[in-house]
Order: sequence, then C-alpha cells, then structure tokens
Amino acid sequence: MCLGVPGKIIEIEDNALGMPMAKVSFSGINKEVCLAYVPEAQVGDYVVVHVGFAISKIDEDEAMQVFEYLKEMEELAELEIDQPE
Repeated sequence: MCLGVPGKIIEIEDNALGMPMAKVSFSGINKEVCLAYVPEAQVGDYVVVHVGFAISKIDEDEAMQVFEYLKEMEELAELEIDQPE
C-alpha cells in the first residue's frame, strides 16, 4: 500500500542542484524530504510525505490524527528502516 505520512519540517536548505530539501520529523524519526511540490512550506509546518516528496501542507491536528491512525494500522514500520544519507 502507498501511504502519505505526515511529518513536521525541522530544517530547510537547498541541495547542490538548488532543490528545496527539508529534514522532516515523523514522531522522532527524521528523514530527508524534497519540498519541490510545496515550496511555500516553512520550518514548523506539517506536510504529507509520499516516497520522499512532500505533497501537501496540513495543520498540526490533522497530522497528529493521521499519524495515530497509521500507528493503529501498523503502517509505520518503513520509517524505522535505515535510509542512505
């Protein structure tokens, strides 16, 4: 199943190609995410992430609710897999 997982942007900077990238926290698990589809996103915003791309902004309450649903469905295991830096 393909899921969009909510996370909080904790840091933003452009990569070597000028693409906006963010460090996003998924309840304490940090991943590198591309912000090309949501260039208006800022540190502190919540975004829905699918396969390494932030695809939309959402508010904190909605993010927490979705994250809880995903925990209940046991659909968060892939976040715990080490990703290449």
